[in-house]
Amino acid sequence: MVATVVRRPVRRETDVDEIVDERIEGAPGARLASWAGNVTYSARRLLEPTSVGELRRVVAGSTRLRALGTRHSFSTVADTTGDLVSLARMPARLEIDPRSRTATVSGGLRFGEIAPELDRAGWALATMGSLPHISVAGACATGTHGSGDANRVIAGSVGVVEFVAASGDVVTLRRGEDGFDGAVVALGRLGVVTALTLDVRPRYEVRQIVHLGLPGDAAIEHVTQLLAGGYSVSLFTRWTDPLEFQVVSKLVADTDGDPAPALAEGWGARPAREPWHPVPGMPTENVTEQLGVPGPWFARLPHFRLEFTPSNGDELQTEYFVPREHAVAALTAVAGVAHLVAPVLQVGEIRSIAADDQWLSPAHGRDSVGVHFTWMPDMASVRPALAAVEEALAPLDPRPHWGKVFTTPASTVRRLYGRLPDANALALRYDPDGVFRNAFVEEYLEG
Repeated sequence: MVATVVRRPVRRETDVDEIVDERIEGAPGARLASWAGNVTYSARRLLEPTSVGELRRVVAGSTRLRALGTRHSFSTVADTTGDLVSLARMPARLEIDPRSRTATVSGGLRFGEIAPELDRAGWALATMGSLPHISVAGACATGTHGSGDANRVIAGSVGVVEFVAASGDVVTLRRGEDGFDGAVVALGRLGVVTALTLDVRPRYEVRQIVHLGLPGDAAIEHVTQLLAGGYSVSLFTRWTDPLEFQVVSKLVADTDGDPAPALAEGWGARPAREPWHPVPGMPTENVTEQLGVPGPWFARLPHFRLEFTPSNGDELQTEYFVPREHAVAALTAVAGVAHLVAPVLQVGEIRSIAADDQWLSPAHGRDSVGVHFTWMPDMASVRPALAAVEEALAPLDPRPHWGKVFTTPASTVRRLYGRLPDANALALRYDPDGVFRNAFVEEYLEG
């Protein structure tokens, strides 16, 4: 077993009242907000323990508590009227087991912190999200994903989850054990995740190739072929008239059988001759290297570099998972309301996600296509477009991303998850007094 990663400082065990970040209890108006600024948290305190022992005492002494990651959610999934707890000051942990091809990581670490260390040791993750800036535990809890017909949500690579339950006890669940399938994409309901064991594979290199100006009719008609044409493929569009798409193909560097670039070119797209940013007007130095230059998996699979601002930052985001077999119908439906979408949109993205077994994963039980929207940062203006998109997609049973903005009725969301009763029973087992409940959980999961 290999243990690595820079260690964070550890301090003595302290009283709970000392483990407080003054951003919550500071001057009036100094409230903690989400990364995009659209959510201002209602919590009275932000607690930042520096050891598992401190965390256990914090949890055991709480009546309302929610774990807070890197604050990249656009919904109120992490909010609470009690205390927020961050693992940012906990000791960092990365332990690689070559025999089992797994890596155990502390939940508060970001992908941008663990990925280079894995690569240096000769290992890699199968997939990553668009941003390396997000925490491992937060990404898994909400069903965050990358793209690729064979790539599941990031939580699909988790084989062991360790969390501090409401009692203060440390609970470990392993793949195949009772309740495990409800314990990774769990929206923070079971406890505070302290560690996850991820499946890893030997390191690999990726080439990223961009094609521009694919006519909309061709993109919609051939969307599943394009998404299947590379290790990880994304289609971007602004849903403007005339409608066109940009194709970003991420290809494993030592293979030459991925057809996405040739398909895009054959259907009317042109290869990009210089770096391209998905959000118009944003600097291209923010994006990971393109133009077919091979590089390590962690420096190509995300769209954005860790050292720069991801995407735009001044934005709202929405995403819906629809069954992959309905991809053409889904894009056709959005095209029908494009006149409402385009004026308030920065960019849209289409990705492919493989089915998984996690009860609350938006891709649970069905291969899916994610239809994503990066909106202007004005919810009042976005709301009519959002309502139109949801109405257009409704016949296709779209599951909204838990960490994004959506207005789908809670009763509809609950109907889309057949294992929701099991997930609710699991939450009751580990949190009978509702310490980790919040308004979001109560509305969308409990009713």
